Amino acid sequence: MNMPDTAIHRICLIEDDEILGEALADRFEVEGFAFDWFRRGKEALLPLTSKRYSLVLSDINLPDISGQDLFESLVAEGCKLPPFVFITGHGAIDDAVRLLKLGAEDYLTKPFDVGQLMEKLHLLCARVGPVQTPGQAVKQELGISRAMRQITETMPRLAGNGGTVLITGESGVGKEQVARALHRARDPQGKRPFVAVNCGAITESLIESELFGYEKGAFTGAAKEHKGFFEQANGGTLFLDEIGEMPLPMQVRLLRAIQERTIVRVGGERTIPLDIKLVCATNQDLRGMVEQGRFREDLYYRINVLHVPIPPLRERKEDILWLAALFLEEFARRDGGLPRQLDPAAQQALLAYPWPGNVRELRHCIERATLLHGAQRLSASMLFPDIAAANPEPEAAPESLVDYLRACERRYIRDALNQHHGRIAETAAHLGISRKNLWEKMKKLGVEVAGAEPGL
Repeated sequence: MNMPDTAIHRICLIEDDEILGEALADRFEVEGFAFDWFRRGKEALLPLTSKRYSLVLSDINLPDISGQDLFESLVAEGCKLPPFVFITGHGAIDDAVRLLKLGAEDYLTKPFDVGQLMEKLHLLCARVGPVQTPGQAVKQELGISRAMRQITETMPRLAGNGGTVLITGESGVGKEQVARALHRARDPQGKRPFVAVNCGAITESLIESELFGYEKGAFTGAAKEHKGFFEQANGGTLFLDEIGEMPLPMQVRLLRAIQERTIVRVGGERTIPLDIKLVCATNQDLRGMVEQGRFREDLYYRINVLHVPIPPLRERKEDILWLAALFLEEFARRDGGLPRQLDPAAQQALLAYPWPGNVRELRHCIERATLLHGAQRLSASMLFPDIAAANPEPEAAPESLVDYLRACERRYIRDALNQHHGRIAETAAHLGISRKNLWEKMKKLGVEVAGAEPGL
């Protein structure tokens, strides 16, 4: 049973149990994995030497050849193998341990939790990297997680539609990168303008003239005519970031410009037609702002024609190592050197960290490490020096890196709660997560703060 090449990770499943195999195959499809399912070990020998797989999930007890013999024969032939994860019963654990010593990645004992297995497979696939492009056609420039692949695959449809696009997500998730990808889908030759505007960075007194331009003599200091951002973007894409920061009076003019596809410069009378793709973005809850009277409802519906939500990085862990590799290559090109490598502990540290600052924080983390350290292989302490420095009792450090980062996250959340006097809503906003998410983390990490109330 094969799944078509519509995913970027392909799994080799070797399992003779029809019930378990069908359950895993169904779950692979839900998780977005491509896969080849073999009922016998010898059936997988040729594909394992001729096709590229992200990983192999194999039972040890097979009807024709054991998983151990299969693995040992491939190793003896010098084959370049993907990570092997073995499935075994309790009676064959010793065999599984021997396979680990030979280079296998891990083993599972029956019965096992399928959800935990899928999480493990996603992390392993992220470490290995993509082995194919979805449909061998769509370039993955935003991420390799299912969420970012779905966004990438919608780009042609979004680009060909005349409607306004609204991109939402936490600060630092990559909203501008999505907007630029959409622009490239509209203009693959790069001949049209892309103009990015941070609405929150322009003072209220200047935003009208900056967006719509002004005529000479329109006000004191207007020595010559000025084309605003709308005119500069004419024929291309205008990206209005932090649209929720736009003052209410300006929202009226923006609504008119979107409706009529024309603008008038400040101090002018001539109507200027527009041919632009308008893309807006925000990290705020615009629907809630509408209910509070802070954002116009008619404008909300005008800009929310095509909605693209971007999940935070902590919810798409497959992208972490992929993005880290991109940043390492980028900084190597900039600095004229070879790309750095991440040692295994550094990779695990990146995957375990919650990334409250999302992709922006990850990029800063990688850049800082490459600037401060000359080593070709970056370690966890190079990536997270602040976390290491914040541990006052190294002799009492947790046993594993995951436990260490868990302790750091516990302390970080406790400090934030203390800073905001136990107010959950304020602390959640400060951390960039929902109140529900914060309460779940507190429960999971065992964080208790006196006086904290669910509704505060």
